[in-house]
Amino acid sequence: MELAHLVASIQGMSAIAVGLLIGLGALGTAIGFGLLGGRFLEGMARQPDMTARLQTKLFVIAGLLDVVAIIGVAIALIILFANPFMTQALALVK
Repeated sequence: MELAHLVASIQGMSAIAVGLLIGLGALGTAIGFGLLGGRFLEGMARQPDMTARLQTKLFVIAGLLDVVAIIGVAIALIILFANPFMTQALALVK
């Protein structure tokens, strides 16, 4: 009975961790894109001749923002499908 309780506890906590990783990663990326887009429009309105340079920097920073969310999703998938905590718990029981 103790093993079943341990496994269920690890699965539940892992599900919460996956939800937090994906949700907070998406929230942070959305806030970042909102700030980035606003600042880009402000810069473009102030200096229209620098639009091309600003747009290049916009795309570089947008790529970096996307990487943060993608890394979070990758870690969440590892926790979901190849849970290292579960293998350690099962090794302790044996």
